[in-house]
Amino acid sequence: MTIKKKSLTLLGAAVLSLSVTGCSVFDWLIYKPDIPQGNYMETQQVEKLRIEMTKEQVEYILGRPVLHDSFSDDTWYYVYHFKSGRDASIIHKELIIHFENDMLTKVVGDYDLAEDFDTPLDQSRLPDAPMLETEAENSEEPLLPEQRPEPVPLVEEETSEYQAEKKFE
Repeated sequence: MTIKKKSLTLLGAAVLSLSVTGCSVFDWLIYKPDIPQGNYMETQQVEKLRIEMTKEQVEYILGRPVLHDSFSDDTWYYVYHFKSGRDASIIHKELIIHFENDMLTKVVGDYDLAEDFDTPLDQSRLPDAPMLETEAENSEEPLLPEQRPEPVPLVEEETSEYQAEKKFE
């Protein structure tokens, strides 16, 4: 009997321990969604920033900031927080933008700035903008969009007289 009691006790302890840890053992089977919060920004957006941009221009490029400084409107905070549902890894990125007299003066954060960030916008060109001087030298005629051909029906329509005759026959 002692062997039977010991085996039942051992079996009961095993079942109890599995039932207590059961959720963590099968945790990988449970779906957990990813949780993104804040402003997601691409590096291409941040590289478009230039010193002496207005607040409207910065907001157009990056969107509205998550936080404004309570005591002055000259500091904007862009925060992105992402928690993966699969492995619970966390990505946290920040971008802090400082203005003086409604003009961009300094950018600090986890994103790399463009090499020509210190060049004001009116003296620089964006990466996707063509050079005006080379365009003028290389172009002989202005490029026109492709014109559509004259519309031609695929099937000839029958005249209404022929349709009326055919209807009464």
